[in-house]
Amino acid sequence: MGCFLVPAAEAIITTTATKIIKSKEKKDENVNITLSDGSVSEVSRLKFSDKLGWLNKMLAGGSVLLAFEHVWHGEVVPFFPFLTAVETGETSEMLAEMGSAGVSMAVLVTAVWAGMVIVSNAIEKRAVTENKAEGAKA
Repeated sequence: MGCFLVPAAEAIITTTATKIIKSKEKKDENVNITLSDGSVSEVSRLKFSDKLGWLNKMLAGGSVLLAFEHVWHGEVVPFFPFLTAVETGETSEMLAEMGSAGVSMAVLVTAVWAGMVIVSNAIEKRAVTENKAEGAKA
């Protein structure tokens, strides 16, 4: 009924956090990487604000799809009070669904994003470590 509101609220919060973090981040963190053919390439590491943007997109996209599904099934209407559960007196059921399904979805999406960030950091760290090892051999 209103489960899409929880990830949507998290998306709004993380969007605000992204804008604040982006304004406080340094310009670019460039790293020189020596390629196997001997050429040197300058690569910039991903900023945390960019990675937080991934979470924003995942949460917002999922919320839009869920909202569309709820509109499709008539649970959300284009007139006040917008949620049919409020109109029919099922507010406690709606809040229970938001607390169970909505929070579960938001936590799952955030956990998947955290996994993506961990993998991304590992890939970046490995590339820099391999570059330093190859540079020491040369």
